[in-house]
Amino acid sequence: MRGETVTRWFWLAPYVFVALWCSGFSFIKVGLLHAEPMTYLALRHILALAVLLAIALIVKPPLPRGAAAWGHLVLVGVVMQFGYFGLCYLAVHFGVSAGGVALIASLQPILVGILAPWLVGEHVSRRRWLGLGLGLAGAALVIAARSAIVATGLGFLSAVGALAAITAGTLYERRFGGPHHPLSANTVQYAAGLAVSAPLALAFETLHVDWSADFVVALGYLVIASSLISTTLLLLMVRHGEIARVSAIFFLVPPGAALAAWLIAGEIMPPLAWAGMALAAAGVAIASRPAR
Repeated sequence: MRGETVTRWFWLAPYVFVALWCSGFSFIKVGLLHAEPMTYLALRHILALAVLLAIALIVKPPLPRGAAAWGHLVLVGVVMQFGYFGLCYLAVHFGVSAGGVALIASLQPILVGILAPWLVGEHVSRRRWLGLGLGLAGAALVIAARSAIVATGLGFLSAVGALAAITAGTLYERRFGGPHHPLSANTVQYAAGLAVSAPLALAFETLHVDWSADFVVALGYLVIASSLISTTLLLLMVRHGEIARVSAIFFLVPPGAALAAWLIAGEIMPPLAWAGMALAAAGVAIASRPAR
């Protein structure tokens, strides 16, 4: 019975992750209309950390054991919570569309597939490469159909840096991540992210925030859905699944972001975009099938 419950949970986890993660791009854009990037990110870290600490006082989860375990968690926290999210914020701030950031981030499975055999010793089969290729093609169709053009300069470099950060964080977590309690791991990682984002906000930004209803909703969504739920699901999937198979779900990010923009903001979804969503979904289905 317990095995059936775990199987059902892992079947649902990728789709819950994609739904919550994709919507986050729209809320990043909304929030940046009311606060500067590092200030916005630091507030997200502060609120997420406050919630985690409050829950930890009640649950009292076991702490990581040994300096190495703490070091691994801190490094993943800096790479993911600042390197990925911070650079995504900067990319949008410097003019890259949310769709453009999503497209660049969707290259992560390709990089993981190339690097996984050397860094974590996982073989990527031909069938999985076929799925990765179809997923990439579908994601590109969605972005092309919606004319989500990527800016140049600092914005483009920030988006590429975010791609490198999430790829490195995923591979590092797969190789060095331990069976830590999710509550303890997330608390350490958000504290590490705050240790970087807060000083940068203090040093380079005005710290002005327009506490409008839109900003509060956007910040609340990013704290609860993206920070507390999505990131936990991602790390758990990486620990318990083949890394290339888990990473393939990132091809659903551009289609999912486009669908969220259509539902939330009323942006047009051309027929080609719907075709791209179907192609990306087919690619992910092929790439994410467990190996026999």
